[in-house]
Amino acid sequence: MTDRLPHTLRSDARDNRERILDAARALFSTDGLDVPMREVARHAEVGPATLYRRFPTKQMLVAEAFADQLNACRAIVDEGCADPDPWRGLCLVIERICELHARDRGFTEAFLSSYPEVKDVAAGREYTVKAVADLAQRAKEAGRLRSDFVLDDLILVLMANKGIRATSTAGQIKASRRFAALVIQAFEACPQHAPLPPAERLASAAPESA
Repeated sequence: MTDRLPHTLRSDARDNRERILDAARALFSTDGLDVPMREVARHAEVGPATLYRRFPTKQMLVAEAFADQLNACRAIVDEGCADPDPWRGLCLVIERICELHARDRGFTEAFLSSYPEVKDVAAGREYTVKAVADLAQRAKEAGRLRSDFVLDDLILVLMANKGIRATSTAGQIKASRRFAALVIQAFEACPQHAPLPPAERLASAAPESA
């Protein structure tokens, strides 16, 4: 009995940690990062002391909750930068990052917020920004990206993409794809006006005319 007790405690601790992270992801994604830590604890069905023992600050909780998204973001940027055609690579980055952020409103807030004390978030954001800046410069030199593009334009895209509200996650992703296509046409030095992806009915849209 004594030999099995430590294993049981470790198992309980792991279960608590996963419940906390699942609750944080759900709440941050639907309500943003302003959700109180006590609400995360309540949603996870653990006491506040348990939550703070695992994650002493909200910044640490945010970083761990969105670790997978940060890794996915880096993988997208790496794939775009590896493309020998820098414009095509930049288009891939815009499309896929918009979709990634459309799935999680909380992740966009985490990515755009400044948490210097959480090294993983800060380092991941710095890596992404530098890689995209280099890719954009190559696309300009190839004559495909408009010369007056600045990196802050991509930040504006993420902020606008975060505001998309549809009746479902699938709807948000569909709307985000159309938005990304519009953005790409706006960024292209000589837009070719390719057909846009299908539109999605949004929560704030006016009713269709009869």
